[in-house]
Amino acid sequence: MPIVNDAGFAPDTLNATFATSDDLPANGPMAVDIAPDADLGPILARLDEASVIRVAFPSFADGRGFSIARELRRAGYTGRLRAQGHVIADQYAMARRSGFDEVEISDDLAARQPEAQWLARADWQAHDYQSRLGRMRDTASA
Repeated sequence: MPIVNDAGFAPDTLNATFATSDDLPANGPMAVDIAPDADLGPILARLDEASVIRVAFPSFADGRGFSIARELRRAGYTGRLRAQGHVIADQYAMARRSGFDEVEISDDLAARQPEAQWLARADWQAHDYQSRLGRMRDTASA
């Protein structure tokens, strides 16, 4: 499964055994899988122990993962945050803005949406609504 980041497609170099948010290890560093309907309470209490958190997207129409990413970052999580599943190229900028570092996609999705489509969204900081709105205000007041 390819990993999408701001540089394009990359191989998955993560070698971790993921625990679900319902079955966290008693102690030590952990890699956690979060379902879109998971209770974040147990994870938020142990953010400093999570080396990587992977948030599932069961459908491209299910945006709960974006809210989860934002909540994790607001709670202080600074580790690796990965979206997994049905995230499409058009959603890449939103994934990055909400706090994800990377997106794990299927080989089928990578074939349907080649790297160039993802790279077109890689400059995610320059193409957000707030930036465009600010530029429009600057132009109108000049």
